Amino acid sequence: MSVLVTGGAGYIGSHVARLLGTDAIIVDDFSAGIETRVRGLVCEQLDIASADAQHRLEALMRKHSVTAVVHLAARKKVGESVEQPEWYYQQNIGGMANLLAAMRSAGVMNFVFSSSAATYGMPDVESVSEDLDCRPINPYGETKLIGEWMSRDAAKAWGLRHVNLRYFNVAGAGWPELADSAVANLIPIVFAALKAGEKPKVFGADYPTPDGSCIRDYVHVLDLAKAHVAALEYLRSDTRPHSTFNVGSGSGSSVFEVIDVIREVTGQNFEVDVLPGRAGDPPRLCAQVSRIEKTLGWRTEATLTDIVRSAWQAIS
Repeated sequence: MSVLVTGGAGYIGSHVARLLGTDAIIVDDFSAGIETRVRGLVCEQLDIASADAQHRLEALMRKHSVTAVVHLAARKKVGESVEQPEWYYQQNIGGMANLLAAMRSAGVMNFVFSSSAATYGMPDVESVSEDLDCRPINPYGETKLIGEWMSRDAAKAWGLRHVNLRYFNVAGAGWPELADSAVANLIPIVFAALKAGEKPKVFGADYPTPDGSCIRDYVHVLDLAKAHVAALEYLRSDTRPHSTFNVGSGSGSSVFEVIDVIREVTGQNFEVDVLPGRAGDPPRLCAQVSRIEKTLGWRTEATLTDIVRSAWQAIS
């Protein structure tokens, strides 16, 4: 099995590639990916949204007899997507269109798509099932939902076998050298503040939750990578009752609970600056995970402490 992994030098992609080993063929533009993460693997530097991407992708698939694609390459900053919606559509939707067209021409029929819980928007339920109507509230989430539609339509048109994985909050490190290099989510944001000798900032302490802070569903990046491998195996089956799966723990942790775990792991009894809540932040957002557990036989193994400890060790 030869698997093309777009965005394979990125944070999540490099974990998927590590599990696949030499079966992985990496495509990355290295705008966020790091080449040393995929040293020893076949690697092609390519912006999949560029004018010549379809031709180059098709040639790569044929050269390496690719049988499946794991598509992780995308722009993923919510604020940036609001400021530059045209670019996000060009990059995320245009890039996926090039990829699917290349797959169709090369006869590659198996596709795992990196989607997001951002497709749900702000649901008025505490536990989100895959059957909930998707109402994304920013261009990033919209591009992910449209990506799901594209894979669905390709399945109808030419028989693409596809799985959409809707990630919840991803953190941790499977190997120290594959640590998250971005400072965009709670755990790396707190670590960055501690490294700088500053108080971490917490947004909102008056939400209708037990301790007043937002509750989110955290999944270890290595568990998430294993979900991609399970999805690839699932695509080999003749019976595939579902094409979309949540990837999360099925339980939530509040911001203050995460802060307490960080204190325990780092041994630092730091204080936080509590700022007003941000518009658009739902009080609680957790995944229902019964579908992926029953259908793919996948479930999280790492605890929140495991996640925080692995992330801290990777930068210490």
